[in-house]
Amino acid sequence: MSAEQLTGVLERIIFSNEENHYTIAEFRAGDGAEKTTIVGTLPGVQCGETLHLEGDWARHSQHGQQFKITAFRSTLPSTVYGIRKYLGSGLVPGIGKVYANKIVDAFGTDTFRTLTEESARLRTVPGIGKKRAMSIKAAWDDQRAFRELYIFLQTYGVTTAQCVKLNKAFGAQAKQVLTTEPYRVAREIDGIGFKTADKIAINLGFANDAAPRLDAGLIYAMETLQEEGHTAIREADLIAHAAELLETTTDRLETRVGALLESHSLVRHWPDDAPDPLPGSGFIQLPVLNRAETKIANVVQRITAVPSGLPPIKIAAAVNWAQEKADIEFAAKQADAVRTALGQKMSILTGGPGTGKTTILRALVDILRAKKVRLHLAAPTGRAAQRLAETTGGFASTIHRLLKFDPAKGHFTTNEDHPLSTDYLVVDEASMLDTRLASALLQAVPAKAHLLLVGDTDQLPSVGAGNVLQDLIATGRLPVTRLDVIHRQKGQSGIVTTAHAINQGDPSLPPSHPEITTIPAWSDLNFIPVESQEDCVRQVVELCRQHIPQAHRWVNPRQDIQVLAPMHRGTAGVANFNARLQDALNPGSAGVKFAAGEFRAGDKIIQLRNNYDKGLFNGDIGTVTAVDPKASTLTADFDGESHDFERGEFNNLGLAYAISIHKSQGSEYPVVVIPLMKAHFMMLQRNLLYTAITRGKKKVYVVGEPAAYGMAVRNHEAKVRSTHLKQKIGAV
Repeated sequence: MSAEQLTGVLERIIFSNEENHYTIAEFRAGDGAEKTTIVGTLPGVQCGETLHLEGDWARHSQHGQQFKITAFRSTLPSTVYGIRKYLGSGLVPGIGKVYANKIVDAFGTDTFRTLTEESARLRTVPGIGKKRAMSIKAAWDDQRAFRELYIFLQTYGVTTAQCVKLNKAFGAQAKQVLTTEPYRVAREIDGIGFKTADKIAINLGFANDAAPRLDAGLIYAMETLQEEGHTAIREADLIAHAAELLETTTDRLETRVGALLESHSLVRHWPDDAPDPLPGSGFIQLPVLNRAETKIANVVQRITAVPSGLPPIKIAAAVNWAQEKADIEFAAKQADAVRTALGQKMSILTGGPGTGKTTILRALVDILRAKKVRLHLAAPTGRAAQRLAETTGGFASTIHRLLKFDPAKGHFTTNEDHPLSTDYLVVDEASMLDTRLASALLQAVPAKAHLLLVGDTDQLPSVGAGNVLQDLIATGRLPVTRLDVIHRQKGQSGIVTTAHAINQGDPSLPPSHPEITTIPAWSDLNFIPVESQEDCVRQVVELCRQHIPQAHRWVNPRQDIQVLAPMHRGTAGVANFNARLQDALNPGSAGVKFAAGEFRAGDKIIQLRNNYDKGLFNGDIGTVTAVDPKASTLTADFDGESHDFERGEFNNLGLAYAISIHKSQGSEYPVVVIPLMKAHFMMLQRNLLYTAITRGKKKVYVVGEPAAYGMAVRNHEAKVRSTHLKQKIGAV
C-alpha cells in the first residue's frame, strides 16, 4: 500500500518541538479546500510555504482526522496567497504583515524575483524609502542564503541550530565552504563534529584517503580518546585507532601524522628512557593539552622552589593548640597531615570517608585564621564548595567563581599575570580536577603561597581528560599524607565500613532485606535484592515515594533523596527513572515540553553544561519554581538564586530525580538510592560503586541483583588513562 500525497500551503504552526522538529500544523491542500491537521517531523518550515507531503490518514481519539507525514519536500510559495502569508510570518526582518501586504499587492506572484533581482523597485511601494528597501533586500538575501543552505544540508542530518551556526560563521559563503572545505566546518563550528562533516564530504565525492579527510580524522581520533580521559596517546595506538575509524591504511596515516606535527596541529614527545626511540613509540598530544600539562609542571616547580610567604608558625605548638580548640586528640597521621600542610609549600592529603580529612581541614583553617593568613577554600562543584564551607567554618567557592570566568572573553580573568590575592589555597575534591581546569587553577596560585590538594584517589577520575591528582602523587615530588584509619562514628557507620570493604575487594553484601518493610530505621546502608529491571524500578519508586519519607519524617522526597544510576539508557537507566519518579513525586500539573518529556513546577533539575552567563555549572541541581507553557519558559532556583530559561536553553537542563553516578562526583546527599543490575555490566566497576555509596550522608539503599554487586566489587580493572604529566614534572 503506497503512501498518499498532498500538496498545499502551510497555514499555521500549532506546535513545534525545537529539539526533534515534531510539528502539528494547519494545512490547506489547494484553493478553497478545508484546512487539514498535519503531524510529523517538519524542520525549518514557515507559514506560507508550499509543502509536498507523503503520509497516511489517521484518526486521533481527541483531535479527529490527521495526516501523518512520512516524508516532505518544501518550495517557496508560488501563489499570491502563499507569498503574502510567507512574507507576513515575520521570517524576514523589516517585513511584517502590513508591509508584506503592500509588497505583494505591488508585485503579486513576481514578488520573490523582484526581491532577489530588482530590489530597487521596492521604493515604489508606499512607505518604503531607500534605507528600508536596502534593509529588506539585505534581510531577504540572508534568509534566501539560509534557506538554500538548509535545503542543501537536510540530506546530511544537520539540525536547524547547526545550520544557524554555519550561516552565522560563513554567511553567503557557507555552501561554498561546505562543498570545498567540509572538514573546516568540524574544526571551526562548535557542535558540528567530524562525523557530520565526513558524511557531507563523502557524499560530495571526497576520496576516502584524501589528505584533508585523514588529517581531520586523526584530530577527531585524538578528541575521541580525549573524551575517554587520555591526554597523550602512543603514536602507534593513535594510528591503529584512526585506521579503524577511517577505514584506511596505517602507512597513509603515518604520513599525515608527520604533516600534522609539522603544522603544529599535533605535538610529539619521545620516551625519556629511549636514546634511539622506535617509530610509533612517541606520545602524541593535542597542543591545548600539551600546554596545560606543561603549565602544571612549571607551577609545581615554581611553588616548591620559592620560600613560603606565611608568617612564622611554631608548627608543634599550632597542632597542640588546634587539638585543644577542637577538644580531640589527633591520630598520628592526622597530626602529620597538619604539620605537612603548614610546613610544605605544596602537599596532598588523601583518604576515604571517615578517615579524618574534615578534622584536619578544620584544624588547618583555625590555625591559619588565628595567624591572619589570607586563606582561600575552593572545590570543583557548588555542592562540594558548600560542604567545605560548612565543615571548616570558612568561606569556600567553586573554582570557576574563584578564578572569575569572563564569558565575553572566554577565559578566566584570574591567571598567571593576575594571580589570586592569597597566602594559602585549599582545594577539596581534587580527584575531580581535569588537566585544563587544574592548569588554570595552578597558574593563578602566587609563587609564595601554599597549596593543599585534598581528595579521595579511590573515587572515579575526573570527567574531563587527565588524571591530575594520581599523576601528582605518582611523581614522588610532593609530600602525600594517606589516611587509612576510620574515625567517624567510632567505625560503626555502615556507609563508611562498606565503602572501605569495597575498596579492599570484599564482595560481601551489606545487610539484605527482601521486603522494604523489614528495613530497620536505624540502619544507614541496606541492600534490597530484586530479580528484574522492572522490579528494580518499582522498588526504587516505592522507596522514594512511600517507604523512606514514612520511615524518616525529616526526609523531603524531592529534595533529600537522590537516585544514582550507573547508566543513562535502559529500563533501569537515568531517563526511565526520571520519568517514573516525576510521575510518582510530582504528578499532574501542566509543564513545558523538552526533548525527553516535560518540566513541571516543583521538579528537581540539573544543569548539564556550563553556563557562564548565568553562573551555572555542569552538575548544579535546582528546583523549578514556575513554568509558562504558552511562552515555553521556566524559572528555577539554584542555591537561592532565581534563573529564567527559554525553550532554546532546555537542552542544557535535565530532570534530576535520578542522575548518573559520574554527575554526583563532589556532592553529598542526605539519602542515596542506587539501582545496580547485571544489565549495567558495561559500567560495573569498583570505583563507580565506591563513589556512589560515599555520596550518601545519612542513608544509602542499594536496589539490585546480588551478582551485580559482586561484579562491580571484583572489577578493579578501571581503564588506565594515558597522560604525559608525570614525565613533564620529572623533566623540570
